Amino acid sequence: MRDITSLATTSLATYRLSRLVVQDEVTAPIREKIWKFAPPERSKIGYFFTCYWCTSIYAASALEISRIIAPRTTRAVETVLAASAVAGLMAAHVD
Repeated sequence: MRDITSLATTSLATYRLSRLVVQDEVTAPIREKIWKFAPPERSKIGYFFTCYWCTSIYAASALEISRIIAPRTTRAVETVLAASAVAGLMAAHVD
């Protein structure tokens, strides 16, 4: 069983990864290309790129699977994603 710190890091990393897929500007060109062929209104694949709830289950699963395959690398990636999530949430709170 993992400790609370690990759970918090994974949770924040999942949030950040989901936001990266669903909303961030840096991934907008990828979303737009997908939506050309699979509009969210008519396609489950297109809809996936609009839904945090949907994306988060796959993001969390990917992190968990990668932890089995490459635990050290995954921990580093999760730490960066979690730190980014906290920074973004704090910036939103301050603004």
